[in-house]
Amino acid sequence: MATVAPPTPQARPEVRTSPTAYKALTEHFKQHPEDVPVHTHKWDLSRSDIYFEDKWQPIVAEMQKAGPLHYIDDSPFGPYWSVVGHKAIQHIEALPETFSSSWEHGGITILDRLSDEEVAETGADRRELPMFIAMDRPQHTGQRRTVAPKFTPSGMKEMEPEIRKRTGELLDTLPRGEVFDWVDKVSIELTTGMLAILFGFPWEDRRLLTFWSDWAGDTELATVRELDEMRWGFLHEMAAYFQTLWIERTQDKEPGNDLISMMIHSEAMNQMRPEEFMGNLILLIVGGNDTTRNSMSGFVHALDKFPDQRKAFEQDPDVIPNAVQEMLRMQTPLAHMRRTCTEDSEVFGKTIKKGEKVIMWYLAANHEEEIFPDPHTLDLNRDNAKRHIAFGYGIHRCVGARLAELQLRILLEEMHKRRMRVHVAGDVERVRANFVHGFRKLEVEITEF
Repeated sequence: MATVAPPTPQARPEVRTSPTAYKALTEHFKQHPEDVPVHTHKWDLSRSDIYFEDKWQPIVAEMQKAGPLHYIDDSPFGPYWSVVGHKAIQHIEALPETFSSSWEHGGITILDRLSDEEVAETGADRRELPMFIAMDRPQHTGQRRTVAPKFTPSGMKEMEPEIRKRTGELLDTLPRGEVFDWVDKVSIELTTGMLAILFGFPWEDRRLLTFWSDWAGDTELATVRELDEMRWGFLHEMAAYFQTLWIERTQDKEPGNDLISMMIHSEAMNQMRPEEFMGNLILLIVGGNDTTRNSMSGFVHALDKFPDQRKAFEQDPDVIPNAVQEMLRMQTPLAHMRRTCTEDSEVFGKTIKKGEKVIMWYLAANHEEEIFPDPHTLDLNRDNAKRHIAFGYGIHRCVGARLAELQLRILLEEMHKRRMRVHVAGDVERVRANFVHGFRKLEVEITEF
């Protein structure tokens, strides 16, 4: 980012840690029930309640039986094409010029860009955050290439000992004989710790990363205009905090190995505009948080639900690498990604017109019966589990996929080493959202096998 560094590092800015995004949205809807989104189309998968209540499966099955993509003419997010077929999603992902990810067309989520009238009503700037996942080539290529070396096989080999040490130490602190929240004590703690290491982020403030991730990644929250000021206030605090880290790294005598230092020493990213800096931070934070966090929780929940698969895991640790792929398929921590059609195109017998919004439901595709028989059943030995598209497909496939897989594998290996069996023993609360697909709370108790 184009910044002139002062001679000495600045103090950390003041940042808030409340309210949480979930609390703010819940309170708003309680006080303004008229703002709760209304969904009239029976196949509108943008409804957050079907993920909160885990009842999306019959709707998806009905849609897939009728075809791989369908036009949803009315939703709180505007009309869109709903793509639920595995092959159709791969086809669209393989045509990045025809189906754009660019923020200039609307970006990667179901949210629409604000109209000029809406921008005028708010009295604020358009407030768009470019990020490399929401860019087309060639901009996407240069920025992705900047951070990609951190996630190579050699990079994973370098990080593995530290990840294993942190994971093992955390598991050894977990209480026995009492109920606790797995999401808070394990999933969030391990993922925020990993993000803190990747960014060189102050360890004592690492939970800020989760707080900011939740405010940045909730699509329903972003539709509530009355919460705009609060949401953008938190994101600006995030940017200000990272700006101090950026300034400090510019003064390092030797380039560091963290993501901020890599950006500073990259021609593609060292002159980012402030909003682009914020956008890429959000991409890396949300991507690093939600994929791994929700898969860690989803696997524990699924093992409890399918005791025969828990037995398979406990009897044979060699199943772990494939189990990681199956847990990613089953959980699919990001339910959708969006593209915008740049020219009239024929896709599987349907004509998608220029400018139309295309929503690819990864969650649906990863549970397509034709591709994954008995898709809602956990099968740690599923022979094609690797065909999942939880990380996307094509040029926008998640740059941190290897790291997510490594963290998940190590967690399972360290649990097995300790003969740790995790039982669901209390409240289970899922995330109420159509983008992030996961668990807000998962109360468990640990025994041994």
